[in-house]
Amino acid sequence: MKDLYRRRITLKEGFKVNLTSLLLSLSESVDMVNQNSPQHQLRTAFIALKLARHLNLDEVTIENIFMASLLHDIGKNNNFEKKINYESQGIRGQIFVQGVPRLREPGKIIRYYFLEWKDWKESDDRSLVISSQIVFLANFVDMIISRDRYILHQVDDILKELMRLEDGVLNNKVLLGFKEISTREEFWFDLISNGLYSILLNDSPIKKNKIDLEELSSIGELFKSIIDFKSKYTITHTTGVSACSEMLGNLFGLTEIEVKILGVAANFHDLGKVVVPNKVLEKKGKLTKEEFEVVKSHPYYTYQVLNSIDGLKQIVHWASYHHERLDGSGYPFHCRAKDLDIGSRIIAVSDIFISKMEKRSYRDEMDKDEIFEIMKKMGRNNLIDTKLVDLLFYNFDIIENFIKIKQEKTLDCYKNYINCKEKEMNKD
Repeated sequence: MKDLYRRRITLKEGFKVNLTSLLLSLSESVDMVNQNSPQHQLRTAFIALKLARHLNLDEVTIENIFMASLLHDIGKNNNFEKKINYESQGIRGQIFVQGVPRLREPGKIIRYYFLEWKDWKESDDRSLVISSQIVFLANFVDMIISRDRYILHQVDDILKELMRLEDGVLNNKVLLGFKEISTREEFWFDLISNGLYSILLNDSPIKKNKIDLEELSSIGELFKSIIDFKSKYTITHTTGVSACSEMLGNLFGLTEIEVKILGVAANFHDLGKVVVPNKVLEKKGKLTKEEFEVVKSHPYYTYQVLNSIDGLKQIVHWASYHHERLDGSGYPFHCRAKDLDIGSRIIAVSDIFISKMEKRSYRDEMDKDEIFEIMKKMGRNNLIDTKLVDLLFYNFDIIENFIKIKQEKTLDCYKNYINCKEKEMNKD
């Protein structure tokens, strides 16, 4: 039986993932939260990239501006702030990206992009200052564009709004540069194009960059936090699912690289939850039929986001099938046993296990015996893999201990996220 499970796993140790494709897709997933400003970060990145190149900045600076623009809103938390606090948002955004070496320099721009020209000091890094000002302008321009009005009819009004920022808010060189690129109708048509993703994919300054499994794992950790910190009831959920999946993979006998990829897939499994409103996630009491139908969309959006990234085929399936069931009764794809390999089955079992262990808005956490009975029954009913359920509970103590260690680290990160502790910024 193990051979039947394993033969569907087709992984290459030297696999590489396109960095541009990854960042574009994950950027879009963050923008799903705000339906009023679709593709805001992609549009900001487009404006910033065109402006940076027009100003003849060096290639490394352009790359950092591009990556920072794609992720400049990752520190935004509408659940905790009635009014956006840009300083707190910037600190949180930089905290998020610190674990990804390639994103540390862009992280500095994310930290300071909201800062006005007059608030910078002469001693500040000139490259950081100009980079931050470019992202400031790009973000501002896209925020004032109306999605309901023909774009060329707005250009004069946009320029008038920008000219009001001449006095100490924006650098004159940056302003002048934008005025010059704004004269091209092509610029505006590209900005609002439905094909903006493809435009950026082809024009990206990092389009030749590939990342390995180690770096993909660190980016998975980054987005795990963005997903789970959305609700106080899911702070350590993905951490738990990832830890449980890795332990089950090891105990089942998967290779080291398979276990690593399993952990990455688990970190992305709830990516689609960004589209589910917190009032649904945190509802006290049973969800209505309509509310549950909204929840059922999240693995579909996980699939859509990940499936657009080159090189992630195996991860796409493992991450997106965690609500599928062996008898075909799961959602949203209604896969059956023949479609679900060992990775998909492990994450499904881990997700159920961790969910039952956690407190929810409508119930307290369950104890070991309660969870075991529920999951054994699901196995008997051909919903989940009974062999994995037995493996999990036979090794309950060591798996639970490993999960708790991982979740405690995540809780520490969450405290920094909420409190915006500046000390995290100086840990090089």
